[in-house]
Amino acid sequence: MTTTHTTDDLARPLLGRDDVELQQRRCLYQGFFRLEALELRHRLFEGGWSNVMTREVHDRFDAVGVLLYDVKRDAVVMVEQFRAGAIDDLHSPWKLEVVAGLVEEGESLEDVARREALEESGCNVGELIKLHTYYPSPGACNEQVTLFCGLIDSCGLGGVHGLDEEHEDIRVHVVSFARAWELLENGRLDNAMSLIAMHWLAGQRASLRARS
Repeated sequence: MTTTHTTDDLARPLLGRDDVELQQRRCLYQGFFRLEALELRHRLFEGGWSNVMTREVHDRFDAVGVLLYDVKRDAVVMVEQFRAGAIDDLHSPWKLEVVAGLVEEGESLEDVARREALEESGCNVGELIKLHTYYPSPGACNEQVTLFCGLIDSCGLGGVHGLDEEHEDIRVHVVSFARAWELLENGRLDNAMSLIAMHWLAGQRASLRARS
């Protein structure tokens, strides 16, 4: 018999962490990131338990992304850099993105946002507005990403930035919102952080400009 639930049930998960039985956790690889094999079973929506299964999980640091927005000029700052995960991309492994970085121990999310904005674009952020925290790929990765919009003055920004010790070679672009949206529609912005942040800005842009 199938159990139905109302949409109000979605506000609170029916099942939680206590409904998972983790039987074994094994490290398959340890480098800058970690790959683990989990042997587990979990409760089923219709009652009872699943069979024991093995799932590989990519253990990553949490990350922060920052869409840098100049309210006065209605412009956004995007960064362009090589991405190893896109090495087989038919167009290019150099991706156009928002500023982003990993959360190091002892840092607040806001600290990371301001640090990465300065390191990757040479930009000092004024007000920070939190957008969302989400899992990019919860089926295989435990990373959580927190997105911000950082209000800035884009005058004089550009050039190449990044830390040599992290092998960063980051080109900075200042583009109008209209041009950035055109790039999104043409598929040039093809990563989750940029897509989510730009859609948020499309909805909030008028109110941000009205209060300036």
